[in-house]
Amino acid sequence: MNSDSQVLLAYCTFPDEATATKICETLVADGTIACANIFSPHRSIYKWNDQLENHSECCALLKLAARCSEKLKEKIRAEHPYENPALMFLQPTDGLPEFLKWIDSQCLY
Repeated sequence: MNSDSQVLLAYCTFPDEATATKICETLVADGTIACANIFSPHRSIYKWNDQLENHSECCALLKLAARCSEKLKEKIRAEHPYENPALMFLQPTDGLPEFLKWIDSQCLY
C-alpha cells in the first residue's frame, strides 16, 4: 500500500454493548471507519480521580484509513459518554492487500 492509503486499527472502550453498537454503526454508516469488531464484556481496572475503578465494559477494534483518524477522534469526543474516552491507534505492518484496500475504500474522509 502506498503512504496515502495506510490502514489503522483503533481500540476504544465503551460502557456497554448497546453504546458501542450505536456509535460503531454510525461510524460505519458515515464512512469514518470500515468495520468494527465489538468484544463484550470485559473487565477494566484503572484509577480515575484517585479512586480504584473496577467495571464491566466492552471494547471495539475499529478498522480505518489513516486519513480518517482525526475525524474519528472528533466523532468519539462528540458521541462518547465518557469524559475521557479510551481511544488508541495501532498501525499494522502487513495484511492481505485486498483486505487493506477494502478498508481504504470504505473510509470516505
